[in-house]
Amino acid sequence: MRREGGLNEISDGKLYEPEDLVKTSCNGCKGLASCCHGMGNSIVLDPYDMHWLLTKLDVSFEHLLTDKVELNIVDGIILPNLRMTALSESCSFLNEKGRCSIHSFRPGICRIFPLGRYYENGDFKYILQVNECHNNSSTMVKVNKWIDTPDYKKNKQFLLKWHYFLNEVEVKLQEIPDDTQVKNINMYLLNSFYIQRYDSEQDFYLQFHRRLKEVKEKLLKDYFFGRNN
Repeated sequence: MRREGGLNEISDGKLYEPEDLVKTSCNGCKGLASCCHGMGNSIVLDPYDMHWLLTKLDVSFEHLLTDKVELNIVDGIILPNLRMTALSESCSFLNEKGRCSIHSFRPGICRIFPLGRYYENGDFKYILQVNECHNNSSTMVKVNKWIDTPDYKKNKQFLLKWHYFLNEVEVKLQEIPDDTQVKNINMYLLNSFYIQRYDSEQDFYLQFHRRLKEVKEKLLKDYFFGRNN
């Protein structure tokens, strides 16, 4: 999802690497989980997020769509996001005590908050988003400790591949005048990367890269995606 505004408007203006110190530690979330309320459809899930939700909760994609996840159009592409409850506008995964019920396998956007990813020149670094967290007692912590992401190098490679693939799809979809074709492509992508389960006994990243290769080949064959790349 694209963010409006320049880097200095949404962050402290710095770019952080994994070994850098950044003021993020929430000390038990004394901000009362404000980041889990009123987020609309902004908590977009990538295939890795969805894989972990389906695996850990042992449910189907369709089951999550009943009350936990919803589909929205993000930059022309249909993608799933966490659903906010209708009355309190709180994340549907908060328990009766207002705490995250999926904290150990929460989505990447939630995991790195209040950090964000800043993509540039085929890579990304982290930014500290300002005016996002209501906790005023943050302390310094290393970025890599804060984001607490297993297999960091594999995860970063996945995130880069996914991000720039979506960018390419967004551009190509704008060039297709047929709404039915656009819808068909979107449903194909949704099924390929989200609905079709990944084998939890095998490495997720290997499975993802295989699927990405197959999808790109099909899009090239049927819709001329990537022909000029």
